[in-house]
Amino acid sequence: MASFASKQDILDIAAAEPWEQVQPAQTLYELLTKTRDAHPSRPAISYQLFSGPTDPARTLTWTELHKQVTQAANLFRSLGVGETDTVAYVLPNCVETTTALLGATVAGIANPINPLLDAEQIGAILRETNAKVVVTLRAFPKTDVAQKVAEAVKLAPGVTTVLEIDLHGYLTGLKKLIVPLIRPKNPVSHKANVLSYTNELAKQPSDALTFADSAGDRVAAYFHTGGTTGMPKVAQHRYSGMIYNGWLGHRLLFSEQDSVMCPLPMFHVFACHVILMAAVASGAHVVFPTPQGYRGEGVFDNFWKLCERWGTTFIITVPTAMSAMMQRPVNADVSKVKTAFSGSSPLPVELFRRFEEATKITVVEGYGLTEVTCLVSVNPVDGEKKIGSVGVPLMHTDVRILIDKGDGPEECPTDTVGEICVSNPGVWPGHTYTEAAKNADLYHMDRYLRTGDLGRVDADGYLWITGRAKDLIIRGGHNIDPAEIEEALAGHPAVAMAGAIGQPDAFAGELPCAYVELVSGASVTPEELLKFCEEHVHERAARPKHIEILDELPKTAVGKVFKPDLRRRAITRVYDAALVDAGIKARVSEVVEDKKRGLVARLVKTGDVEDRDVTAVMGNYTRPWEWA
Repeated sequence: MASFASKQDILDIAAAEPWEQVQPAQTLYELLTKTRDAHPSRPAISYQLFSGPTDPARTLTWTELHKQVTQAANLFRSLGVGETDTVAYVLPNCVETTTALLGATVAGIANPINPLLDAEQIGAILRETNAKVVVTLRAFPKTDVAQKVAEAVKLAPGVTTVLEIDLHGYLTGLKKLIVPLIRPKNPVSHKANVLSYTNELAKQPSDALTFADSAGDRVAAYFHTGGTTGMPKVAQHRYSGMIYNGWLGHRLLFSEQDSVMCPLPMFHVFACHVILMAAVASGAHVVFPTPQGYRGEGVFDNFWKLCERWGTTFIITVPTAMSAMMQRPVNADVSKVKTAFSGSSPLPVELFRRFEEATKITVVEGYGLTEVTCLVSVNPVDGEKKIGSVGVPLMHTDVRILIDKGDGPEECPTDTVGEICVSNPGVWPGHTYTEAAKNADLYHMDRYLRTGDLGRVDADGYLWITGRAKDLIIRGGHNIDPAEIEEALAGHPAVAMAGAIGQPDAFAGELPCAYVELVSGASVTPEELLKFCEEHVHERAARPKHIEILDELPKTAVGKVFKPDLRRRAITRVYDAALVDAGIKARVSEVVEDKKRGLVARLVKTGDVEDRDVTAVMGNYTRPWEWA
């Protein structure tokens, strides 16, 4: 683990250690075996089903994890999975999620799927990736994962085997006796063979693979995108990109002495590639509290005590989780915690300051994305952290700020905003997505992946994200960055999180509006927040015309504000008001996502109405509509 205090440190490491010479392994099994040999009896992963600081937990050493991954890979091969076949899993966090992920990458291609998706979406991803085997939960109280997956498998005829994991094995005492009595039924209506993951695993040898490990680099994982801008896409990840992310984490962040608290979901690249792969490369210990991570019951209330229990040195977090932590006292000894590593979405400046002041823990913000396999940049752990920036691009990562005015891409001068474009060992030009059409126009110069993020690089080489190209609010041809509104609202003491979007407007095309979630116990009115924005949003055109307070902002599983849901709310509100004002008996029944047209409003009649009158009103807006 090197000192990482400046951009120069990154440049020095990159110059001294060319990637082709320092890549620690060609395959994940080779990397895992090296770490097992180096740290056989050290803890690798720990998991607890419940969030209490004294609740039962299960820990695997690197030797034990290696054995279970070997068994999982052998099991998948025995079920007909070859190097180009897919093993999907739809699981919350547990020990078996880790063994299924790593085992699937050794035997074939792992395909983690968000268990919060509905059955149709899960089924669509299973078809897109041609999944042959699905690993999921056996029916269990307080979760509908098993039921949803049963429906999804019915929609994916290529699935031949479903392997079920039973969380009952983690229970003790009275709960162990009660769960079998209240376990929900799981009606199986598909034709796939259903087996117990644990029972089948036990039948496999753990000392060696029953087949030859891959000869070199290949696709080893499919990850679907989080979907803050709509329908999930499936990205392809190779061994080289996954090992590169692990090497970065080992080189700059973790050693075998570190204990990493990771309450993020194991279907997301942040947890899988930045954290788990870095542990596989370094021998660090990763702790997963509860199946739902940060969403788990009592996790926030017990968070600091969990850090004390596990001797946590690194906290892995996201802005929404940090905001929730700030609403609770630091009620444990967290003196071993060196760093909180925040990612997934930009961190509001006020939240950054509030967190460091309350916890005395250094916050390091980073940036990555599924399409790049993950990591792009990180603020220096040992040096200057520019609040609001996402740090400096990492070794062997080439970041260009490019703009295309019609004559091809041009590089933007220092501190000038353009599109963030990335080339590194995690970028696979021409092959980022499984769907070939989605790779068209995705690269500049056949090398640099266009991230869709807007940003700039300052004179010291620090990268600043200024927004999403797709999130830009375009008011009468004037581009408004929603981050400016969100930053301003985050500075209000009553506001925990804010999401700004463009609401439809008959005159300007879009007008800025914002939705906010308040700090627990706080009180403020929308009118007061609008007045606050008049003072704190400096650009007059960017001041929101409407602010709404929600009990909770819609979020993705990794804590990003889910803006399609906010746009649906705004479209419904604006269109319904326009129809009422025109005296037309119709309303928006729903707003649906169309692959080509984006969000489409579906209208229903509530009385006698002429179609031409509706068309006259709706024609004032740029967004499409149709009758339900």
